[in-house]
Amino acid sequence: MKTKTFLLAAALVSLAGPAIAGRPVTLKADTANATGVVTLGDLFDDAGAAAATPVAGRSGASVSLDAALVQAAARRAGLDWANAEGLKKIVVHGGPVAPQAGGAQAAASAARGNVEVLTYARSLTAGEIVQPSDLVWAKMAAAPADSPSDAEAVIGQAAKRPLRAGAVVQARDVGAAQVIKAGDIVTVSYDADGVSLSMQGKAMGAAGVGETLAVQNTASKKIVQTVVTGPGQAAVGPAADQLKAATRSARYAAR
Repeated sequence: MKTKTFLLAAALVSLAGPAIAGRPVTLKADTANATGVVTLGDLFDDAGAAAATPVAGRSGASVSLDAALVQAAARRAGLDWANAEGLKKIVVHGGPVAPQAGGAQAAASAARGNVEVLTYARSLTAGEIVQPSDLVWAKMAAAPADSPSDAEAVIGQAAKRPLRAGAVVQARDVGAAQVIKAGDIVTVSYDADGVSLSMQGKAMGAAGVGETLAVQNTASKKIVQTVVTGPGQAAVGPAADQLKAATRSARYAAR
């Protein structure tokens, strides 16, 4: 009787083993998927028999996965991912995974895999203002050249085009929130050496503060290039040049 009880207990422990202490795995340096069905093998090194376990679908160029849900899926499959980096999102991009070489190349790949980049937590429509909750840090193989290192560089900026959830944030994605729309009446000012002049014109496009805007003089019909200084306001001359330079420097420093 004792022998049967012992064997039953041993069997229960064996069945519960993966949930108690799963097989340790590490997140791949380059999380890529070529089939459209993301599996544990796409995400983790040494996933073993669990490598074919599906985790999510990928219909676009990339997909952003919740790290906690991935961790739970791995645990159910008998894998133990500690997530020592404290990641919130895992971005999986499309395309075949490049073959790994040994030595320095493998080390370089691992280093690239530790890069934290900003990604969009949700999809944004063109003109929508980026909020702090719209951004999340994710682990990627490498950061694009114009990917900002500080979230403050894009918070409060407006999306220039529709942006997809999970995509890497790039400086060219956003710009100053539009304060002038095409057709608006704009007051254009010139101030230099004690001389102040102003005129009114029609905006030929939309722009935000610090951006260049073509304005048509309502009297002469001549089009002048101005720099937007505020709602319904623009400038030409030294003041415009200074604002343009300051805006350019701020954007460069944010990269």
